[in-house]
This record gives sequence, structure tokens and C-alpha cells, in this order.
Amino acid sequence: MPKFDSNGVELYYEEAGEGAPLVLIHGLTANLRAFQEEVDYFQENFRVIAYDCRGHGRSGKPLSFTLNDHIEDVVALLDHLDIDKAHVLGVSMGSYIAQGVVLAHPDRVSKLVLVVSKTNGKTSSTMELFNRYADEIEGMDEQQQQKHLFKYMFHNIAAVEEWQEEAGLNEPDLTIVQQAAANKALEGFDFRAALPTVEAPTLVISGTHDGLNPPERGQELARLIPDAVFVEFENSGHAPNVEERERFLEVVTDFLMA
Repeated sequence: MPKFDSNGVELYYEEAGEGAPLVLIHGLTANLRAFQEEVDYFQENFRVIAYDCRGHGRSGKPLSFTLNDHIEDVVALLDHLDIDKAHVLGVSMGSYIAQGVVLAHPDRVSKLVLVVSKTNGKTSSTMELFNRYADEIEGMDEQQQQKHLFKYMFHNIAAVEEWQEEAGLNEPDLTIVQQAAANKALEGFDFRAALPTVEAPTLVISGTHDGLNPPERGQELARLIPDAVFVEFENSGHAPNVEERERFLEVVTDFLMA
């Protein structure tokens, strides 16, 4: 299995295709399997690299890590693959990491795609949602809670459930302790003051029905990044890459190849 060391933690990655490098960064408690469709599609035009973030999937799972660790992991991945500069696409948690990369290492990012994102957060958006509807999910087990909250997260729930099944995302990869560590890494970040310095061409995508990171958070992000393009997917929630897959792939490809 292709792995590399990033500050003492072994991270798993996969790559496919040729062309300009495109790094895909998944969301909280997911893994690179979430990008199966994207890898298949984008590899026709790009060298696509997907990896399991630290604390996720087949990568190492330290008991404590930070958002900055995630950020430096992307740079370590590029160094490992001898890539000077790449397009970076991040979904949810992955989009926070992507923002951190372009701010800390602007010379390493060609174009930036931020999907269902936000500029700052006291906690992860998942924890915000669970806290918001704590009364409704009290007494439910973890699977029941997630199923109940889907109506606040997604618009095309059937598509999301099918995607999770096909990608194997229904199989719990993380223990409760590992999930807590992954959530804690996202506490208290705030990129708002620095975002106006971003020079990389940026595309921000939000879903109208997203209860985790609603469109107004994406709009704020697009306003702060100079000349950023904002696109709202009206028939999507927190997974426009799944709920409106064809449109998503076309919009992103057009942006990256322009």
C-alpha cells in the first residue's frame, strides 16, 4: 500500500491519471473512498491524488492532532510525490485544510476548490448540528442519530445513502475515541483575517439545503477571497458532489481547465 511519513504519522494515499496534479481532501470521519467517482472522472484530465487524512481511514490515528497537522500533511504529501504545485479540492473538513494550505504555503496551490465550507468554527460543524438537535436525538444510538439528522444535512438523501453504501462508508472505521480526536482537531480555527491575501483562483460551492455549512457560510468565504467564484447547488445539501454529481463534475472541471 502506498504510504508516506508525515511528522511521525504514516498516511495512506492513492493516485491515478496524468496531467496537472489535483489533490482531493475528504470530510470528517470519512476517507479517500468517498472520492471514487471523482477519481474515475478527473483522472482523464489530471493526476489525481486522494489520501486518508491523519486519524482517518488507513492512515495513522494518533490520539491527539491539530488542524495545522492536517495542513502540513498535505505539504508532506506533495513533497513525497515531488510535486511543486497542485490544484487542491477539499470537501467540508477537507476545505478547511485546503484553506490552511493556501494560506500557509501559497506557492504550493495552483487553483482552489472549497466545497460546503466555512471560514471559521468553534467546533466541527457536525458537533454543532448534534448540539443543536440534542433534544431530538436523545436516547438514540449513533446510527439512529445519524439517520435522524440526515434531513438537516442533505436534500437527496437516497443518493447519499446509496453513495455511502457503495463507497463502504457505512462501515465504522473510527472508534469513539478516534472520532473525538478528529472532531477536536477542528476546534477554534478562524481564517477570516488572512483570506483576503489568497491569490490562487478559487471556486466555492455550497448546497442550498445544507444544515451543516449553509450557503451563507460559503458566501462569506467567497466574499473574503479576492475574485472567488461562488456557485450554489439548489438541489443539494452537504454533498453536492453526490446529490448533483454530473453538474458538480462539470463545474469543477470547467473551473480547473479554464
